[in-house]
Order: sequence, then structure tokens, then C-alpha cells
Amino acid sequence: MSVFAKNNLWEVSALLSSVAMGRVPADTVIRNANLVQVTTREVLEHTDIAITAGRIALVGDASDCIGPDTEVIDAGGQYLAPGFLDGHIHVESSMLSVGEYARAVIPHGTTGIYMDPHEICNVLGVPGVLCMIEDAKRTPLKAMVTMPSCVPAVPGFEDAGAAIGSADIREAMKNDYIVGLGEMMNFPGILSSDEETHRIVGETLKAGKTVTGHFSIPDTGKALSAYVATGIRCCHESTSAAEALAKMRLGMYAQIREGSAWHDLHDVSKALTENTIDSRFACLVSDDAHPNTLISQGHLDHILRRAVEEGIDVLTAIQMLTINTAQCFGMDDEIGAVAPGKCADIVFLDNLTDLRVTRVLINGKTVARDGKILYTPVPYVFPDFAVHTMHIKGEITPASFRIPAPTPAPANVRVIEVIPARVGTREKIFTVTPEDGAIRSDTARDLLKAFVFERHHATGKFSYGLVRGFGIKKGAMASTVAHDAHNLLVVGTNDEDMSLAANALIEAGGGMVVVSEGKILGLVKLPVAGLMNDGAAEDTARDVEALEGAWQQIGCSMPSPFMTMALIPLACLPELRLTDRGLVDCNTFRFTDFFAD
Repeated sequence: MSVFAKNNLWEVSALLSSVAMGRVPADTVIRNANLVQVTTREVLEHTDIAITAGRIALVGDASDCIGPDTEVIDAGGQYLAPGFLDGHIHVESSMLSVGEYARAVIPHGTTGIYMDPHEICNVLGVPGVLCMIEDAKRTPLKAMVTMPSCVPAVPGFEDAGAAIGSADIREAMKNDYIVGLGEMMNFPGILSSDEETHRIVGETLKAGKTVTGHFSIPDTGKALSAYVATGIRCCHESTSAAEALAKMRLGMYAQIREGSAWHDLHDVSKALTENTIDSRFACLVSDDAHPNTLISQGHLDHILRRAVEEGIDVLTAIQMLTINTAQCFGMDDEIGAVAPGKCADIVFLDNLTDLRVTRVLINGKTVARDGKILYTPVPYVFPDFAVHTMHIKGEITPASFRIPAPTPAPANVRVIEVIPARVGTREKIFTVTPEDGAIRSDTARDLLKAFVFERHHATGKFSYGLVRGFGIKKGAMASTVAHDAHNLLVVGTNDEDMSLAANALIEAGGGMVVVSEGKILGLVKLPVAGLMNDGAAEDTARDVEALEGAWQQIGCSMPSPFMTMALIPLACLPELRLTDRGLVDCNTFRFTDFFAD
């Protein structure tokens, strides 16, 4: 924990005792606070907190801890809580660098995150993860890293920019900034006792670190037990109350997700509100959050308010963002509670109704007040290899998007149907009639062509399919944010606009774009690995908001549609997906034919 604390506890334990006993004045004393004590789920009124060396020395009456140089903060009856912890987040999905992400979330009470940088790892490998760590070091945010476990996400079904094996995991676990293993998406490998998959988990367990999970199938019987039995500690993929409850009953932390596009809280919260159970194995996480969401709504403070709206008691919800998450990662000896000896990561709330964050302390220092950060980030420049990642073989033209039909007769084809605000897809069968020997988009039936082009090694691989659910009537969309291999994904109504969208991103070095009738309507440039922009959060948020407006112009009204689109290639989620190698049946984990006949 030393890399995330100002001082090791063993180094300052005698000093903390002296401060608590009144022999030595504290660095900082907070007076007249109402403390949300998550250890006992109660509010302690009129409580003081004494802080020294970045840690809490005393909780109670701190009158004897005040000296002539002690900073005294009058809470004025505000509510104090431990700093909020996000137990599962992909910073890359915010499209921001870690430094800018920290600047956006710290004022909202977020003091620590458990980030899984598997997006950049799929593009750049271990060097990409190390870039994220170096970027994070310039901020006070405690950016705990879970080392990506599945690169590629499902081996054999896609071409990523890198590959991670058990030897890489063994080496990564020596890094103090890495506190666990990223979400184990390869649950087929776990359930089939694949040796290399279990070695990846085993190297983490041998290092005494936490294994995080991704169990996205509804089998809560023997398959879930087999998954939990390997030591996988938590899972954020529950989309129903029954799934979350089953996981908690087996001692797995159910991380209830509420992100920019994935709104699982409404359904999954019923595991707590409709059952009389202990909530200690429930956490709240964001998973993915876009910059405009962070700027306009907030981060974990927004999720806290949403949990309360869904009927979760406010003190329980705060526990789910603090002590429960810290215990999940075995770090509750250092963070997750306002208690003697712990790091002084503290959030001030105006009240327990509005839950507006007014001040944030990390390691005893005020780092944000009234929505503004109070520190100056040190600039970080990404290396050249991180900003030149578009390697497409050959030229992409309108002819690149032709889907040849085997015969002129009507044919049954498999279609990927996306679901608004959900990560799952459905496989549908539609009958289509070729035109001029090719399959075309059919906006009347909401059938759009989709192509995935390999972009890491210029192999020339690509595949195609049809998607529905976006409801657009014209134009095309493209993105290099295409989980998890992050190849070039293009969806559209016509070949000309699809070609324009693809080439716009090649020129930009990656990003997301919407075009229509030969014009670019919205473009978010993401030159860092094709995933992130190293500019200001406000600028990226403005571009993303404009992109959302462009989606609406071409007829799509679903929330965060580009996040839904980005999951079309994710071959570890049911039911049907499209990678650069072809259509994948994610129930049987086999390739399947575009033509259903």
C-alpha cells in the first residue's frame, strides 16, 4: 500500500499515537462533522477527526490535538464519508488520459479506482499498461491497477494488438501499482479447466492479490460455483437481481454497474431491496463512463444518488462505495473507512439527501473544493508508439464494403440485434433479397451492414455482418473503440459513407465518427492507442456531446449509442458478435455462418 499512502503505517504509528493522546499537535483537525461511520452503518454526530502524516490519528473529540500550526477545518455540520472507491473501471472508456480522468472525478468524491486497462493492453500490450501507471502517478487519485487477464479477450476469435500470458502476469504482479488481475472474461477457459487460463489466475493468487471476474452467463448453478471456486473474487456482469444474489450467496462480490450506457442498477438493486440480506458483498461500480457524463452528472456521487433513488438506504449505498470495495480487494486495513490508522481519504457531503460533494481530501490534503481541483497536474507525454496505432493493409474504398451473395435468390442471414442500455445482444434470422449480387443495408427493417477491419498488424483481415437496433435512416458510423481488440468497426446504410467514416478515423489516428451524405457530422479524435485523447476533459466532453447529436441527426435515440456499438465485436458476451475473423456464436463459442441456410 505504500505507493498509494503518504507514509507506511509502521513508519508513523508512534506519531499517530502521540497525536491521538494530545502529546503532539495534528497536521489537520476537522471539527463539527457528522461522520458516516461505515464500519457500523451509523452517523456519529458532532465528531472531530485528527489527521497527521496523511493518516487519521483520532476520531472523536480532537480538542487536545490542535496546536498553533494545525489547520482547522470547520465542517459546519456537514456529513463526512470515506473517499469513494470505484471497484471496476476502464479509464480508456472515458476517452481521457488518467490525469484528465482524475481531474474530472476527484471533485465528485472519487479518491480511488481499481482500473483494468485491458483496452490499451489489447492495443499496446504491457507497455500500454505501464503508460497508464506513469500517467496516473502525476495525480493524487489512487489508481490501483488490475492487470489485464484476457488479451485477446477470447483467444482464437479475434486479432488484438498484443497477447498476455501467465508469464506476463507473474512479472506484472511484482509491480506495486498492480493490486490484482483484471476481469477474467475467459470463463469458458475457467470452466473447461484450461491450464493456461488457470495459470493466469494462479499467478495472481500466489502473489496474494485479488482476481476480478466477468461471469456473463445466467447459469447460477454448477458453472458459477466452478467459476467462484478458482478464487475469482467479484463480478460486475450481473444484469438481474437473481444473478447478483446468487453470486453474493457464494461469497462473490456483486458489483452493481451504472455507467454511461449500462444501466443495470434499476434491476440488480432489487437483490438488496427485495430481500432481507446482508449487503456486505454488494458494491457499486461504473465500469465505463463517458466524459460528458462525468462533467454533467458526476461519477460515483451520481451512482450513489441513483442507488438511493432505487430504494437502497443511503448509509448502505455509501458502504457499497467504500468499505465493501476495500474489503473486496483486501485493502480495508488502509482505505474504505474513516478510522484511526487509515489513510485520510475523506469526502464532505452537504447532506444525505442531495449528496453534493463540497470537499475532498486524499492522504490528508484537500485536493478539491466546490467542484474544483486544488492541485496542478504535472504534464505527461505519451511515447510515439502509443500515438501511431492505425495499421490498415491497403486502401479502404466503397468497394471494400460489398457483401457478396452466393445466389440472386432471397437468403436467410444472421443478424446481431443490440439492446439499448444493455451489454447483451440477440441473434435474429432475417430473409434478405440481394441486389446486383450483393447484400445491402435495409433501413426500412433497421438492418445495417457492419464491418470489422484488423488495424494492428496490417494483416488485411476483415469480416462482415448485419446489425439492427440503432434505428438510423442514413449515413454511417465508425470507431476504433471496439471492444476488446479495438479493431476498426464500421456500421452504416451505404458503402460511400462507410468508406468516408473509415478513412476519417485512419487519418485521425483513431476515434469515433458519424457521417452522412458525404459529410462528417461528428468526430472525436482519439490518437492515444485509438482509445483516448490527452487533451482537456471539457474539450473531449464537448466533442462527445456533439457526436451524440450527430447520432440523433441520422435517426438514433438510444443512450450512448457509440458504447453499444463498441460492444458489437466483444466475443465474450452473448449472444452473437462480429470480430475481424467472423461471426461468433457466444453461447457455444464457435464461429457461425453469416448465411443461416
